[in-house]
Amino acid sequence: MVKRMILMLILVGVVFGGIFGFEAFRGQMIKKYMASMGGQPQTVATSKAETQDWQPHLDAVGSLRAVKGADLALESAGVIDAISFNSGDDVQAGAVLLRLRADDDAAKLKALEATAELAQITYQRDEKQLQAHAISQAVVDSDAANLKNAKALVAQQKAVVDKKTLRAPFSGRLGIRAIDLGQYLNSGTTVVTLQALDPIFIDFNLPQQALSQVAVGQPVAVTIDTFAGQTFSGKIAAINPKVDTASRNVQLRAALANPDHKLLPGMFAKVAVETGKPERFVTLPQTAVTYNTYGDTVYLVENKGQDDKGQPRLVAHQTFITTGAKRGDQVAVVKGIKDGDTVVVSGQLKLRNDMPLLIDNSVRPSNDANPAPVDE
Repeated sequence: MVKRMILMLILVGVVFGGIFGFEAFRGQMIKKYMASMGGQPQTVATSKAETQDWQPHLDAVGSLRAVKGADLALESAGVIDAISFNSGDDVQAGAVLLRLRADDDAAKLKALEATAELAQITYQRDEKQLQAHAISQAVVDSDAANLKNAKALVAQQKAVVDKKTLRAPFSGRLGIRAIDLGQYLNSGTTVVTLQALDPIFIDFNLPQQALSQVAVGQPVAVTIDTFAGQTFSGKIAAINPKVDTASRNVQLRAALANPDHKLLPGMFAKVAVETGKPERFVTLPQTAVTYNTYGDTVYLVENKGQDDKGQPRLVAHQTFITTGAKRGDQVAVVKGIKDGDTVVVSGQLKLRNDMPLLIDNSVRPSNDANPAPVDE
């Protein structure tokens, strides 16, 4: 019985010893594997920290509008007798665009002019007879009143005839014609739009907090998706003296030169109002920064000499930085790195301090201060 107990205890000891030995062996092998992994270079993409001049500005969106713009129409109704323009024409102020049939009104004007001429002759004859004491002053006064009335009727009829003619109220570019020859036109019906395109205005809004940073004459830069990569310069022309109580925004208007008539009223645009002098910052791609509640960090690339093969031995070094403003894909760094430092911009999540690096910059994140969508 004692021998059996001893044999059983020996077997149990062997089993437990095997288990503990296997666990110790496995832990040692895992440790060895992790140590070997820590020595393997990690492939990353890098970029140089660069110093750039950033112009402080306020961003807004706005809409373009013509300095002068109107949908032209006639006060009178009638049949269109003549059209003197084509769609898209550039016209000068006062140019005749359209005439309505005005035969009856013109004939009436001639009749009234004849009556006015007779009244003029009668009045002049009365003045001579009054000097000879052949008629009374009352007759002269009556004929003078008749002359004034006749002239007033002539002027009234001239106004009626003039209303049959549509003229350009200012110089500009015509839109698409909305009427045809021989058509009956009701009063107030839009004939064509006329827009003065050079210069052109852009209206936009800024929060009331920005009022201390803007003034009339301040430069603005305008970009439009239609003309990618092109910037239109202008200046603030007016600031609304009233703040909108609903949004607490104030409306501003800037004037842009538009000699090529590229910009059209109604276009959507982005506005950057320049404030202050340009500032110099060390900038990085935003992908280089790891943002944490305890501080923002980046990985610098340090050269630790040469390896056994004579190649540079590059390792990662984590450092804390202080970030500033962001612009597009870039972020300004106020403290922590200097111009020319090589920083990891992709693959830093698998890094730790002193880990060897293998640099592959064939594919790098975008580093554009003014990124724009690209059509595939």
